[in-house]
Amino acid sequence: MPRFLRRSAHTAGLMPGSPVHVGVPADHPLRMMLFDYDAERLDERELEDPHACASLTTSPSVSWINVDGVHDTARIGQIGEQFGLHPLVVEDIAHTGQRPKLEEYDGYLFLVLRMLRWNEQKEEVEDEQISVILGAGWVLSLQERPGDVFEPLRERLRTGRGRVRSSGAGYLAYALIDSIVDQYFAVLERLGDLVEEVGEGIASDPKPQAAEAIRRLKRELLFVRKSVWPLREVLNVLQRDDSPLFASATRVFLRDAYDHVIQVIDTVETYRDMISGQLDVYMSSVSNRMNEVMKVLTMIATIFIPLSFFAGVYGMNFLHMPELQWRYGYYGILSVMGAVAVGMVFYFRRKGWL
Repeated sequence: MPRFLRRSAHTAGLMPGSPVHVGVPADHPLRMMLFDYDAERLDERELEDPHACASLTTSPSVSWINVDGVHDTARIGQIGEQFGLHPLVVEDIAHTGQRPKLEEYDGYLFLVLRMLRWNEQKEEVEDEQISVILGAGWVLSLQERPGDVFEPLRERLRTGRGRVRSSGAGYLAYALIDSIVDQYFAVLERLGDLVEEVGEGIASDPKPQAAEAIRRLKRELLFVRKSVWPLREVLNVLQRDDSPLFASATRVFLRDAYDHVIQVIDTVETYRDMISGQLDVYMSSVSNRMNEVMKVLTMIATIFIPLSFFAGVYGMNFLHMPELQWRYGYYGILSVMGAVAVGMVFYFRRKGWL
């Protein structure tokens, strides 16, 4: 499946709000993990029944429900009912081809983010849709498959380090966003190493494989740009909006996350410019190498032009050619041809053409 476009032709004609999974097929079961906490206590457990989420929306503590797997649309629909989510939100959760966006509904905010990771085996960027719903005192996050970048946040919740346990649900939503944005820097660091490796290879010995490496890097950077660029507008709206779901103290952190996204975008654009420059250098190196080869061949052909003239003249079959009767004519014409060739080589060197 192309990474730039999730195929969704089979959803055409369905009623709006119909949850249909669009994305990579998955066979793992849907799993719900609960972190219910306040400044004094933490309750971490797995939820088996979506109906157990009903009481969390009115709990005085902060509740974070993380769902692994959105392919089970029936259970996703049940979770949406417990939290009072709009059918269009449930549809967007199951359709994993969404771009980063922010939508405001009555009593909650719906955010779509793209979580990026570097695959060492395939040497490419992998992405995953993360849906975050922020309500009054609760946060619901849904991801496509197990494994994420939130483990440091979970450890802070378990140990009570930082301010996440003493802050509200808005700060938890910010912490999720910040964890995803921080992962962008790790991906860009790996891409930056590859950009430098390709540049050094082109500078020392431009090989045909360099063109393929440049094309692959341009594709990966374009993929990262597509995943990150819309997030700038999302965070800009969040930090400027007066939603009561975010405390005024949390907006300072949202501004910091916005600055990080701008830095990521600037880095991506810088790498893209570097790759374009490296492609120009590669093409210039190949062109220069071809010009050097053509120059050598042209010199050889130029040296043989007068020699071919002599050979053509004395290869004619006229009866009366005085030099043909000369005893040393063969050696004489070879000497003249050699002198002409050597003279032309010295002339080319004097001109700086060799």
